[in-house]
Amino acid sequence: MEKFDKLTGIAAPLPMINIDTDMIIPKQFLKTIKRTGLGANLFDEMRFSDGKENPDFVLNKPAYRNAEILIAGENFGCGSSREHAPWALLDFGIRCVVAPSFADIFYNNCFKNGILPIQLPQEDVDKLMDDAERGSNARITVDLESQTITGPDGGTISFDLDPFRKHCLMNGLDDIGLTMEKADSIAAYEEKQQVARPWS
Repeated sequence: MEKFDKLTGIAAPLPMINIDTDMIIPKQFLKTIKRTGLGANLFDEMRFSDGKENPDFVLNKPAYRNAEILIAGENFGCGSSREHAPWALLDFGIRCVVAPSFADIFYNNCFKNGILPIQLPQEDVDKLMDDAERGSNARITVDLESQTITGPDGGTISFDLDPFRKHCLMNGLDDIGLTMEKADSIAAYEEKQQVARPWS
């Protein structure tokens, strides 16, 4: 998993509440178990109509095609527990989602896939939404180490984050990575068991 420390990028405004996982990546694209290729169908039903791009959807606008941050409404990621939702966001290039609230399973899945979900009070989200609506010239910096978001005008917003999740993101540790940190201890235990229980 890619480490997350500091991200400076374009923030796309998506001022909608209750964006569910089927909106993020519709069910017909869930046949794959690969984490790549899903970005092409991110927000498919909003981005496309009859196979053509919807020019009014934010990620189809020239200013936001390379967005790495998404500023959204409350209850982001609700609906089914599909892990394909963070896979699709990440494959598109989104590394951070800011919203007033998240669905629990989606929130947890983000950390396991290298995406930083930031929960902020509505008034702070509104400020960032306003910044994001300025287009590609309004770049936002998310600093995980200092737990701050800096807007294009230099204003700073602080955010809270569980220390363990912060550690995992900053070190690029998913569940497998966390297990591999204990590889020496696991190997030592197995060697000890082979001596104590050679028949097993």
